[in-house]
Amino acid sequence: MSLRPPRHPRTVRRLPAALAGATAGVLAAGLVAAPVHAESGPAAPLGTVARTAGDARFVPGPCPRTADPIPALKDAQCGTLTVPEKRGWHHGNHGDDGDHGGDADHGDHGDHGGRGDHGDHGGNGHQGRTITLGVAIIPAATSRKAGDPIVWLAGGPGDDAVSEIPMALAGGLNRDRDVIFMGQRGTYSADPQLTCPNVDEFAADSLDLVFGAPSTGRLHVEETRKCRDQVVSRGADPSAYYGPESAADYDDLRKALGIEKWNVFGISYGTNLALHYMRLHPEGIRSVGIDGVLPPALAGGAVTWKAAREGYDGLFKACADQPACNTRYPNLKATFERLVSEVEARPVTTTVTVPGQSQPVRVTLDGGVLVNWLASATHVAAGVPRSIDELAHGNPQRVAEQWAGGKLSPQAVGRTSHGLAYGVFCREWTPFESEADVVRAGQRLFPTFPSSVLVNAPFLTWLHEDCRAWDVPPADPSIRDRTYSDIPTLVLSGGFDAQTAPSSGLYAARTLSRSIAVTVPYVAHVVFADSKCAQTMTVSFFDRPDAPDTSCLAGLKPPTFEIGP
Repeated sequence: MSLRPPRHPRTVRRLPAALAGATAGVLAAGLVAAPVHAESGPAAPLGTVARTAGDARFVPGPCPRTADPIPALKDAQCGTLTVPEKRGWHHGNHGDDGDHGGDADHGDHGDHGGRGDHGDHGGNGHQGRTITLGVAIIPAATSRKAGDPIVWLAGGPGDDAVSEIPMALAGGLNRDRDVIFMGQRGTYSADPQLTCPNVDEFAADSLDLVFGAPSTGRLHVEETRKCRDQVVSRGADPSAYYGPESAADYDDLRKALGIEKWNVFGISYGTNLALHYMRLHPEGIRSVGIDGVLPPALAGGAVTWKAAREGYDGLFKACADQPACNTRYPNLKATFERLVSEVEARPVTTTVTVPGQSQPVRVTLDGGVLVNWLASATHVAAGVPRSIDELAHGNPQRVAEQWAGGKLSPQAVGRTSHGLAYGVFCREWTPFESEADVVRAGQRLFPTFPSSVLVNAPFLTWLHEDCRAWDVPPADPSIRDRTYSDIPTLVLSGGFDAQTAPSSGLYAARTLSRSIAVTVPYVAHVVFADSKCAQTMTVSFFDRPDAPDTSCLAGLKPPTFEIGP
């Protein structure tokens, strides 16, 4: 269900395990960073000193747990940040979810009180439960480093920043700056860890079911309910895991590390978090990079349909512009859209072999599967025209292998914090967009698609039903405010991005007075992961935020599309 960047961008031929696509809160009045402890001194390396900032405390210690080995952690300075699970927000302030009278049994315990087991009495957050977030600081590659580090905001929602260290280092982000990774609340390296592997296991186990059938939806929502039960059984408050709290966590981290100014880099959903963070905690931010942009004012199903349209069309046009591709695969757009309707009416079942699976895997393709497959497959664009053509001629193997390979990859199970993802979706997105809004947006962009496909935007299948099961109060409407800022910002989009619309980057940039918006052609979601040009621009931006080096854009060429027999 999440919008997520590729896990292994360098080696992908099959689809990455799960692909994708924030936000903010304000600290209680009077929250001020505590004085630096005397033992720190001006030259203490970042992250080596325990320090308290208001209700938050950083303590140096072992590096966070990771699902896969990350060799770079051996050189990292690590520790934990302890923060309130739910802060005491003030009346009328920035995304305050408790001031308007919450339903206590929904876990809304803002200024009118709530469940006593969190100790949040009258919004006095520091009296309540605390949570712990894992922190890893990767040192700059040079000893002559800049004094302002970069903090990395991961995607998802629900991905763990620590797991994305290899992506950041492969792109040279730590060339001359320390880079700080903190898992957002509820993620793999946090305590509590709200991953709910049952949700991922259902996605893998249901490959032979009709994806968009209401009966499949009911089974899916039952797994969502089980996830919520797991979250509550761990003593966690489902309403506390969403953007405003995460943004305050990062502001607390900056203060608790004793950093006066830092830079922010967010990918996919992390762009949404970055935009809220800029809006509500701008002090201390020197510059911001956002890659694969999901503006808070737009987040939801309608803009996800728009992303699919833009990303698909970028790929279809690149094929049409390449004589060999256009000759072998003419009218690719019309072919794909016809196939969506055809397999939705008559789903196709096949059997495929998936690496790591001892038995052949049965896969059913319907219209919803094709829509989601292509929104991810733009990452492996060169093979897409051939895959569509083979399906049109009765051979579903290539599409089915990629679809199943993503769901059955070890990286697809137990890594995502669904507890955080549903908190974001159900507090920040679905309250502000109806199911009818999603269908209408899809109809405008894909008029030939049947309504049974349009009801589920890519990656957000059964979202409103899930949110009824998740049962948390909506965030304050200010959660949808646009970010107006003069902080220098690099806004990156990909011409093949079918998960976060390139036009959404331009939308965000319009209210960022010192922004530079760039669409990298022929690259899919999260251009920093796949494009050397995007990496060069990003690193140069943090050196010179008003004048990044974009010269590499002129030399970019489309992929050479595979031509089948």
